[in-house]
Amino acid sequence: MKRNLKLIALVLLFSVASCSFTTKSFDDPDKDKTLLDLIAYLLERGHYDAKDINDEFSANVFDDYIDALDPYRRFFYKKDIEEFEKYKTQIDDAIRDKDLSFFDLTYNRLIERTEEANKIQEELLKKPFDFEKEEILNTEYEKQPFAKNKKELKNRWRQQLKLNALSSYYDLREDQEKVDEEDDKEAKEPKEILSNQELETKAREEVADNTKEFFEFTLELERKDWFAIFLNAIVEEFDPHTYYFAPVAKDRFDTQMSGQFQGIGARLQKKGGEVRITDIISGGPAWRGDELREGDIIMKVRQEDEKDALSIVGMRLQDAIEFIKGPKGTKVILTVKTKLDGSTKDITIERDIVELEETYAKSAEVVKDGKRYGIVNLPKFYFTMDDYKEKNAASDVKKEIERLKEEGVEGLVIDLRNNGGGSLKTVVDIAGLFIKDGPIVQVASNGDEPEVLEDRDSSVLWDGPLVILVNEISASASEILAAAMQDYKRAIIIGGKQTYGKGTVQNVADLNSYLRKNPYGDLGALKLTTQKFYRVNGGSTQLEGVKSDVVVPDRFKYVDIGERDQENPLPWDKIKAADYDVWDGYVDFEQTIENSKQRMSKSEHLQLVDEYAKWIKERRDDKEWSLNYDKYKARLAKSEAFAKKFDSIDDYDTELTYNSLPYEQQLFKKDTILQEKRERWHKNLAKDAYVEEALNVLNDLKINNIRRDKLVTIKD
Repeated sequence: MKRNLKLIALVLLFSVASCSFTTKSFDDPDKDKTLLDLIAYLLERGHYDAKDINDEFSANVFDDYIDALDPYRRFFYKKDIEEFEKYKTQIDDAIRDKDLSFFDLTYNRLIERTEEANKIQEELLKKPFDFEKEEILNTEYEKQPFAKNKKELKNRWRQQLKLNALSSYYDLREDQEKVDEEDDKEAKEPKEILSNQELETKAREEVADNTKEFFEFTLELERKDWFAIFLNAIVEEFDPHTYYFAPVAKDRFDTQMSGQFQGIGARLQKKGGEVRITDIISGGPAWRGDELREGDIIMKVRQEDEKDALSIVGMRLQDAIEFIKGPKGTKVILTVKTKLDGSTKDITIERDIVELEETYAKSAEVVKDGKRYGIVNLPKFYFTMDDYKEKNAASDVKKEIERLKEEGVEGLVIDLRNNGGGSLKTVVDIAGLFIKDGPIVQVASNGDEPEVLEDRDSSVLWDGPLVILVNEISASASEILAAAMQDYKRAIIIGGKQTYGKGTVQNVADLNSYLRKNPYGDLGALKLTTQKFYRVNGGSTQLEGVKSDVVVPDRFKYVDIGERDQENPLPWDKIKAADYDVWDGYVDFEQTIENSKQRMSKSEHLQLVDEYAKWIKERRDDKEWSLNYDKYKARLAKSEAFAKKFDSIDDYDTELTYNSLPYEQQLFKKDTILQEKRERWHKNLAKDAYVEEALNVLNDLKINNIRRDKLVTIKD
């Protein structure tokens, strides 16, 4: 099953949203037909490697779509799937004919089965579970056949609910058994001790609350939400990164790419029919107003030009957000029930641009062995969607490096771990900060000669020792930067065996722009794979990623998370190398890499990390769970006992002290939340063996000041 489709479903079922998202359109079959027709048109004519939409394509879409609708095999019956299968090789025809019969059948049946499953779980959770009974639940759900009848389906729900309850029951018993006897003696009243039967009841009630919330979200979803899943079953058959954005998802994507949105600066969650504040975003309008608090409940919403407030109690979360968010400079009046004392009051907030600080580049300095070094962490290659110059990762990284230079750092670490990519232009601009000029990446459309994207600025912002940190999740733009610096021998790459392996380029097409007259409202957008990128040496990062110069184990090492583990990835290939000049400023580049490898091979800490990664893989592969309490407890006890072996991983301490730069320390005087975030980051850096080794490498790298500007030309 396609992981992205499964993720879509989970996101839909468990919505936690920021006040930046929009969703306001009505279900309209004609709109769906238009979307289907338009997306098929763009796929066939615009995709880098367009597939034939035929019977084989149809069968693959069918399988992925059914998996997305019911990944845990707890809604549909075998007879439902058999009924659906008459369309298995007809989806290609349905796309051409704009026929929604298959979707309508599956959608209506899913609603019916969801309502039935809701009644089943309510009935099951009224009765106690027998935790002494011997039975096994296999959690490899997708390999299970669909239930033959209601009795079999009900048993699946019973076992899953029992496992959930068993987990809660175990926690409750453990907590009760760990009551401190001395505290009990000092307490004026003895603490309440519950019987096992009472603990089982409490555990079952917890599961009932969580399951009720799950079904509330599920049954709240509209036809358009499920149609988006159907469309993505189609488009992801082309490759894992081609994706249909419904309007709400497009807003979310824009926020992720830019790190900002317009609204009040609060994250919301719906629970029990109420819209609650889960987080106040530092620096945003709600934070500046200092009236709204985490845990407050928003009861009503009124715009500044309206007389009457609108109750949002029981409203879909996304619809409530539609009324709360809005353009910069406008005001919204929220009627809020406060968490503090339960009182109700009106709070007026002027909307503004809210910046998600955690998206942006940040830096710190550290002294090791008498030398001062800088580290720049870049979570994403972001840029403002409407105006690149307004804010982007390249200009922010440049500022951080300039500030670090003012502090006199002698080496620089660029941390791209967990960076999934972003803007192609920003990566070219960032690479240009470290070399005089030359090609950074080659971009090829299908059948066309590759375009070479170059740094044309001969100035070099940072010409000192450089290390880039990556891991298996570093993808796309991260791989372009790491690959370019590796090919130029400008930086030493430290990380996992290879990076993610995404060597494709996507463009986002606004579907609304393709209709002269649009009576349907916002149609959303299609992210479409249109190109592949290649290293300056001609190789592709597709599937293979970037191989680290120094390979270090991490917790992702044995987990299947790369491009090669996705469905329908484009193949690896290579093209002619570009003309580029290797950086010749280092005296001992290869020897430094060898020294680092030797240190890594002798590190007991990293050997333990590797063993821990293997253990994680073993645990993930163990799909069978006993529903007997004693056996469940024994399994966890064995696991916890083995896990203690790895406690020292988190105890690792480099005894280095990281500090924010002076400009940021000034910000702390007004923003204690930012200060807390930075202190937490610095604490993590001090426990980070990979950063420590990066500093060791910087110390080993020697710059030849005489030959620094002398370059060796490499020609294909």
